[in-house]
Amino acid sequence: MQQHEIIPHLFRTEYSKIVAVLCNSFYLKHLEIAEDIASETFLKAAESWAIRGVPENPTAWLYTVAKNKVKDYFKHNSVVEKQIKEAIRSNDIGTELDFEFSDQNIADSQLAMIFSVCNPVNSSDAQICLALQILCGFSIEEIANAFLTKPETIKKRLQRARTSLRNGDFKIKTLSETQIKVRLESVLKTLYLLFNEGYFSRSYDQLIRKDLCSEAIRLTLILTENVLTATPQANALLALMFYQSSRFDARTNDKGEVVLLEDQDKSLWDKGLIEKGNYHLVNACSGNEISKYHLEAAIAHWHTSPADENKWQHILHLYNQLIIIEYSPVTALNRAFAFGKVYGCEKGIEETEKLKLTGNSYYYSLLGYLYTNIDIDKSICHYNQAVALTRSRIETETLIKEIQRLTEKKNDR
Repeated sequence: MQQHEIIPHLFRTEYSKIVAVLCNSFYLKHLEIAEDIASETFLKAAESWAIRGVPENPTAWLYTVAKNKVKDYFKHNSVVEKQIKEAIRSNDIGTELDFEFSDQNIADSQLAMIFSVCNPVNSSDAQICLALQILCGFSIEEIANAFLTKPETIKKRLQRARTSLRNGDFKIKTLSETQIKVRLESVLKTLYLLFNEGYFSRSYDQLIRKDLCSEAIRLTLILTENVLTATPQANALLALMFYQSSRFDARTNDKGEVVLLEDQDKSLWDKGLIEKGNYHLVNACSGNEISKYHLEAAIAHWHTSPADENKWQHILHLYNQLIIIEYSPVTALNRAFAFGKVYGCEKGIEETEKLKLTGNSYYYSLLGYLYTNIDIDKSICHYNQAVALTRSRIETETLIKEIQRLTEKKNDR
């Protein structure tokens, strides 16, 4: 990794860990203080490393600086320190400034933090937005993409959510079994959106961001290892993540271009991850519950399974169930794709056009795909409309390449 890439990469992977550990040590009411200390740590890294070079262990360097800044903060802010001590006494909780950024402490802190942020004092969407920003390091634009809404709406939602937490004086604390169950749905959706942004990034120049996917898997795995949170839904979500991750190496070619599922080199699929997906999908079927995560995991299972003449019928049936449980434009378009696979491209076009998702680039790219062997001119027209709507460089390049291929095919006739 080049030197200019190291700090942005570490900011993505370590910033939220630093914030979580600090909040877990000094209570959620000081969230902004923890964020300021984490930001100052990275600012110092940028200044120091530009002059002295990147240290041998940059992550350990960041943790050491963050620890020192915490000690400096309490040393020079006696008023705040007094308030902290009073809060500690009133809650009969002990704390030490000499905390550690151990793997266990980081994992425990992040999990405790995400459950604390997913507090019913805020709406479900506000909880998830806040968790994505604080725990996952998402920008306002990334959160807006995840919720398919405007950045300004997300900005206001985050401001209100932060105000609610601050006014309520919420702290990271041990939750009851009932509280954990109430908040688990928001926690799972946060991890689901975190993985999705890594699996198909709309905001960055790379299609796949493995660091986000790995983080989502790590945190979800922690949930499945705890007796209170190892629910069928949590296992189904983890199964979905493993199935999707198994195809990472086959989803793009050497140039970073998208490779469609049907064109992927199946020898590149990670069989070990598929087996893990199978294991957690079996665990997810321990009760009578069928959630969106169960259905999406089952769809992903069929995608990673050997060829079956009824494969697309099974997938379409699952999408029919999924769209009833939770409608979304992505689910509707994926269902239309499966519909075309089962009943042919002409029927797929009719099903897609019913959706009228004219502001969605995937709507036009799907129509472009379905028209490929029916009407090349219409296919090219739809692909051009998809190009005009997408903000992803990788997606744009992939679409333009397909337009060029179709144009050449047309000219050769």
